[in-house]
Amino acid sequence: MQARPHLVIFARFPQAGVGKRRLAGGVGETAAIRFQRVRLRVLVARLAQDPRWRTWLAVTPDRSGPWPTGVKVIAQGRGDLGLRMSRVFKTLPRGRAIIVGADIPGITADEIARVFHRLKGNDAVFGPADDGGYWLVGLKRIPRLLLPFDNVRWSTASALEDTERNMAVGTIAHVTCLSDVDDADALRRHPNWCRVIPIR
Repeated sequence: MQARPHLVIFARFPQAGVGKRRLAGGVGETAAIRFQRVRLRVLVARLAQDPRWRTWLAVTPDRSGPWPTGVKVIAQGRGDLGLRMSRVFKTLPRGRAIIVGADIPGITADEIARVFHRLKGNDAVFGPADDGGYWLVGLKRIPRLLLPFDNVRWSTASALEDTERNMAVGTIAHVTCLSDVDDADALRRHPNWCRVIPIR
């Protein structure tokens, strides 16, 4: 029997002065914190009850909260983004696994299902972001676990390129390019960011 796949939402606890600094600089700390809280609630409502996968919330700081209910909360641990993602991919139960960010308004359940389907025939699947990074990484994890996160220039236009270079011995697929919300201009491009109704 095939193992149930895993969807992991990476989230930082919303607090003033930590994370989303460019967004806070453009819209204020209160609005930036509200964006983080609402987007996480929307994403959990949209994805966590889907029976096709098990949803996890990987959080930082490790001891923080409260977090949305109805989803298993695990700690990201210390280190840069690559170390934290590697740790989660290593410790999840067996099965295909996807990590997504919590600040991507365009994520839908149908898109996640497409990624899991693509992972049946590829070692990795990436969801490119329009800034040169990626909003999603999925790993097949069998028969081998490839962890392509060493020496990646995070938060630069080279993040996806660096990660894919580390996948030289694996097969890669791509899905839809989506954008995250890092500043006020990006927020204005998503006027319906606070919509709570789940979108398929």
